[in-house]
Amino acid sequence: MAKLVECIPNFSEGRNQDIIKGLEDVAKSIPGCSLFDVQSDESHNRCVFTLIGSPEAMEEAAFQLAKKAMETIDMTKHEGAHPRMGATDVIPFVPTLNTTVEECVELSKRVAKRIWEELKIPSFLYEDSASSPDRVNLAAVRKGQFEGMPEKLKQPEWAPDFGEREIHPTAGITAIGARMPLVAFNVNLDTDNLEIAKDIAKMVRGSSGGFKYCKALGIMLEDRNIAQVSMNMVNYEGTPLYRVYETIKFEAKRWGVGILGTEIVGLTPAKALIDAAEYYLRIENFDCHKQVMEYHLINE
Repeated sequence: MAKLVECIPNFSEGRNQDIIKGLEDVAKSIPGCSLFDVQSDESHNRCVFTLIGSPEAMEEAAFQLAKKAMETIDMTKHEGAHPRMGATDVIPFVPTLNTTVEECVELSKRVAKRIWEELKIPSFLYEDSASSPDRVNLAAVRKGQFEGMPEKLKQPEWAPDFGEREIHPTAGITAIGARMPLVAFNVNLDTDNLEIAKDIAKMVRGSSGGFKYCKALGIMLEDRNIAQVSMNMVNYEGTPLYRVYETIKFEAKRWGVGILGTEIVGLTPAKALIDAAEYYLRIENFDCHKQVMEYHLINE
């Protein structure tokens, strides 16, 4: 049976369209690799690729894209709202069809090994690939960012999983790992007050006592002059999107702030959106696998 893996590499470039186009060309050149989506953001100064293909194709694509990013992105000149530590900041592998998390863990280790041996870019393994509990959370791994990483690597507990205790001079360091599907979900606030977004992010963020499966930051979208609550929903069934959205809307009212809109970055599981529709439409006794046309056709 055919096996498919999703790979969602994040690159520290969201403004130079020539660099982004060069990365797209690399992805399209890999046999068996389908480039499903590319999203870039100038304020974040970051782009996110969504690739799907065989494990072998994803392994080659991840390496070749890391190589291209190393050649074209200089982290010493990078500025942006989103936390980052490398030209290829993070490479997650997600099991999609007839593939297990365990297989994706082994895939992540092979890619990390090759990136170090051939490109001399060190890496941390994170999420299900993590070598210790304190490396599971990407935010903990990335803390310090590019500028603070040289000192961080000197700490006994922060040796890279692959590579030496020294970042690549222009490409930095990369987080590589296997994980289950997540939803990159952002809420744009009708305010230019960044502190409001930060306060709300703290309220909903799991590590601050909010929702268990929510990672959140308050950031500024300079091109629109608005504040944003930027989130990764790492388990959209354990903490559905509508629950976090309603909480953000409720908390924003304390400051007299409304919501301009929301964003989904990259691909998302259909059920994450169907659950929201079921909640807001108050559909009773709904079974998405039987009543959503596309699901029904797939199951026939």
